[in-house]
Amino acid sequence: MQHKVIDVDDVVIRFAGDSGDGMQLTGSLFANMSAIYGNELSTFPDFPAEIRAPHGTVSGVSGFQVHFGSGHITTPGDFCDMLVAMNPAALKSNAKWLKRTALVLVDEDTFDEEGIRKAGFKTMDPITELGIEDRTIIISPVTSLTEESLKDSGLDLKTIHKCKNMFILGMASFIYSRPVGHLYDYLDRKFGKKHPELIAPNRKVLDDGYNYASNIQAIANTYTVVPAAMEKGTYRNITGNQAIAWGLMAASEKSGRPLFCGSYPITPATGILEELAIHKYLGVKTMQAEDEIAGVCTAIGAAFAGDLAVTTTSGPGLSLKSEALGLAVMTELPLVVVDVQRAGPSTGIPTKTEQTDLAQALYGRNGECPMVVMAAHSPAHCFDAAFMASKLALEHMTPVLLLSEGFLGNGSEPWRIPSMKDYPEIRPPYATEEDLPYKPFIRDGKTSARKWVFPGRKGFEHRVGGLEKSPQGVLSSDPLNHELMVKARAEKVARVADAIPPLEVDGPASGRLLVVGWGGTAGHILSAVHDVRKGGKEVSRVHFDYINPLPANTGEVLSGFDRILVCELNSGQFADWLKVKYPGHEYLQCNKVQGQPFLVQDIVDAIEKAL
Repeated sequence: MQHKVIDVDDVVIRFAGDSGDGMQLTGSLFANMSAIYGNELSTFPDFPAEIRAPHGTVSGVSGFQVHFGSGHITTPGDFCDMLVAMNPAALKSNAKWLKRTALVLVDEDTFDEEGIRKAGFKTMDPITELGIEDRTIIISPVTSLTEESLKDSGLDLKTIHKCKNMFILGMASFIYSRPVGHLYDYLDRKFGKKHPELIAPNRKVLDDGYNYASNIQAIANTYTVVPAAMEKGTYRNITGNQAIAWGLMAASEKSGRPLFCGSYPITPATGILEELAIHKYLGVKTMQAEDEIAGVCTAIGAAFAGDLAVTTTSGPGLSLKSEALGLAVMTELPLVVVDVQRAGPSTGIPTKTEQTDLAQALYGRNGECPMVVMAAHSPAHCFDAAFMASKLALEHMTPVLLLSEGFLGNGSEPWRIPSMKDYPEIRPPYATEEDLPYKPFIRDGKTSARKWVFPGRKGFEHRVGGLEKSPQGVLSSDPLNHELMVKARAEKVARVADAIPPLEVDGPASGRLLVVGWGGTAGHILSAVHDVRKGGKEVSRVHFDYINPLPANTGEVLSGFDRILVCELNSGQFADWLKVKYPGHEYLQCNKVQGQPFLVQDIVDAIEKAL
């Protein structure tokens, strides 16, 4: 059999196995290796919902998908070119994602009678039962080969089995022409200080997997994906949760205000708190509170004391924070609230992604209680979104709720590290001696924001709190004053529209159809619109990063189109918001509530139907 090296534009690989098989690490390392090589990429970690699902069952399968290429990559990919299935359950749960031309790599040692039975197969021939016998199936005794590789290492069998993901990573690196030098560096960093005895065994298994793949005749072809033509700069692979943490730290630097994060751990938002906790040397203060209510209340206290105050959570935690968020609105203190959305309601499916918290973000507080609501649209964009959320909160003296998603928070992509000189200054409206005698709710004529005073300044003593007050800061139950203050707080949020960029239309400014999205659907919608255009059909696209208030030119943009197709991972919450704000248009919907991102084809089909 003659070996061929084939150049391809992009590749999608899905690594899948039991939670203990190290598939998240394997996928992350392959992604980082590809990023360093110069490929554009997008990743999708797919965690099991159960903490300790029974070993070998479909409910315990953990997956990690990597889409890397030489061009612009906007999604983790709909279907995969290669599936690594470490056991029968991984094959069963992921076979539906295989392309017709896909390569399937399975660990033969796990495909015994017990493993096949646990996965729920009806026969002892999973390949035929799944109808994938027309794919290229490479059946390798990965576990046995790993044991053979490390038989003289002195490691116990359990530790040896933990190294089989490195054998798989070596095979994948050969098949897709990945340089493994970065992996050596990773092993040195991971084990160098505490477990240096594990460096050599892991390197050996990695090399043996690479060499094994290069020698077996079953792998007819290997593939190369050349580096992408990317803007010059220094890049790193970054997850959305990391990017949010870094964006908050950048805003702290630009504003001169110390950063405080008071949060309670919750999937999938915990990574933000963990990342911030690493950077105490930058003056970051973090507090892991005893519950969600304590987390947000400590942040409100920090805002009163003069910090850039942040609290992070996911949907159930946002519900618990709702009363305190009303306090932040009433006191008119700057606060950034990050909600990394997950599948609900209640605890739902904690490890799966959705966009179902939008209505809660807009309305989920008692009384007339408007908040600024924003959304990040990609892992890298999470940096800019967190920076802008902080800027708006500080300059407009208001809470800002930033919506992310599990898909963004855990997913990753290359990010060009920016220069902070390219980011705007952040100038909070501090009270000065000219504001004496100080009246806490007297407002700026442009932004309608009140002035910010930290405790301890002589002459600036004042009261803020949950009870209604007059502009002078005096407790008041006067009906007309209450209505005045309600309108003033709403006007302050509305004027944020003057500080955010206008919508930009991708495509003609008028036509038959405008495709609309918000949040993490951006890449899928972009790919779908481009696919439709390749077929010769004209369609335009806009994406909303700012939801309340909407950009000032929203009405003008919407009025240019006959029909508006709103695509979102819920039952139509943003479509309903647009109908309220801009009635009179023909709104169509493309919705998915499965705890999974869109497939590009889902949106292509919806566009074709709308046209």
